[in-house]
Amino acid sequence: MNGHGQSDRSVVPANPPNKATAAGAGEERERAKGNTASETRPGRSAGPGVSSELDRVRQVAQRDKEARFTALLHHVSLERLEMAYWALSPKAAPGVDGVTWADYGRDLGASLRDLHDRVHSGRYQARPSRRAYIPKADGRLRPLGIATLEDKIVQRAVAGVLNAVYEADFLGFSYGFRPGRNPHQALDALTAGIYKKKVNWVLDADIRDFFGQLDRDWLRKFLGHRIADKRVLRLIGKWLAAGVIEDGKWTECDQGSPQGASVSPLLANVYLHYVLDLWADWWRKRHARGDVIIVRFADDFIVGFEHRDDAERFLTGLRERFAKFGLELHPGKTRLIEFGRFAARDRAARGLGKPETFDFLGFTHICAKSKSGRFWVKRITIPKRMRAKLKAVKDQLRRRMHQPIPEQGRWLASVMRGHMAYYAVPGNAKAVRAFRDQVTRHWHKALRRRGQKTRINWTRMHRIATRWLPPDRVMHPFPEARFAATHPR
Repeated sequence: MNGHGQSDRSVVPANPPNKATAAGAGEERERAKGNTASETRPGRSAGPGVSSELDRVRQVAQRDKEARFTALLHHVSLERLEMAYWALSPKAAPGVDGVTWADYGRDLGASLRDLHDRVHSGRYQARPSRRAYIPKADGRLRPLGIATLEDKIVQRAVAGVLNAVYEADFLGFSYGFRPGRNPHQALDALTAGIYKKKVNWVLDADIRDFFGQLDRDWLRKFLGHRIADKRVLRLIGKWLAAGVIEDGKWTECDQGSPQGASVSPLLANVYLHYVLDLWADWWRKRHARGDVIIVRFADDFIVGFEHRDDAERFLTGLRERFAKFGLELHPGKTRLIEFGRFAARDRAARGLGKPETFDFLGFTHICAKSKSGRFWVKRITIPKRMRAKLKAVKDQLRRRMHQPIPEQGRWLASVMRGHMAYYAVPGNAKAVRAFRDQVTRHWHKALRRRGQKTRINWTRMHRIATRWLPPDRVMHPFPEARFAATHPR
């Protein structure tokens, strides 16, 4: 969108990039060259003065799939920067400059005015991320890049503006880190798809080191399909090139996107939109003989098939597709399994065991039967996820061992509420109850360590747990029912 409210089509071909037929060719276009002199198509201004300052950006992005927006940075206003600040967690770890959320907020107005001026004058410089590691459920460590507070603010504000463009493009089966979408919607869609479509095979795919292997040259080309504002593209380039500091030493990162940065989820969605989503949607419409369902949450995705030969041809094509864009499926974690309403019957007829299971978004998915004998996708907490969470609770209780019982109880109650808000789905009551029981046991051990005079027997411990810990109960409806309610068609 240029300054006169017109769409710049200087390097855009006739076929829009987000149509299935363009999925195999859209990425081949030349890189965007900014505000070039060319013929333009009349459009609407994306400036302020309407009910929402980004309404017109959304409208043009939705109406014109070929529009390239050349004036977006002015939407990163002082008000949007302030909104980004208040959306950040006050408890988040600081970056390399050591500035915390509270520190920055002591003179918030002046700080944000200075930041706004630097962003719009081109004097803003991205700082390196601070390298930190968090434990994964399998015991390994996941590297994160902790940005400075100012970088988080600007990244969040810019991502909010870019979302106005890309939400018009992203496909319906993409759920990760998008406004108004969450993991349970992806889980609902997956289960409803298995029930409603003829799914007999499931591709459980894992991309090897996605955030580290993401090709920046391709990312720039993909961004150029829609974004022609050189100032916004320069900001993204600064964040990607800022590097990381670990043990006081700066290291340049020439590929990938820093995992943990506020803008990284959006960049990941843009990359996979062009590399995976458009191609997969095009493939199932053009090549599949039977039903195909797709659900993606960030770099984690599941594909269901009616026919095995469809699944095998899709997997072969997907490997070739990923190789072209610098990605690779993890050979040890990518599996094609027999899964669906007839999987148990068909495997028994061939003398095989029970259908294999797959993990997605914290749950192990199992072919099961309801009490009435109907096929049921049962979902239970991934055991290693629960073990990792219980270990974290145990470690934290040791640090809180000498706190008063009410203070410990309030904290553990918040842990239980958070756990149940995610995992208390139909069919998972046993695992949720086991989690509560183990939390109670860890709490009991911590209280008994406080000294001989504070010995607590199990009768008293049960009273304490009943007083402070919420009872385990199912907190989610059946996924197919919720999906039908949110998708009435």
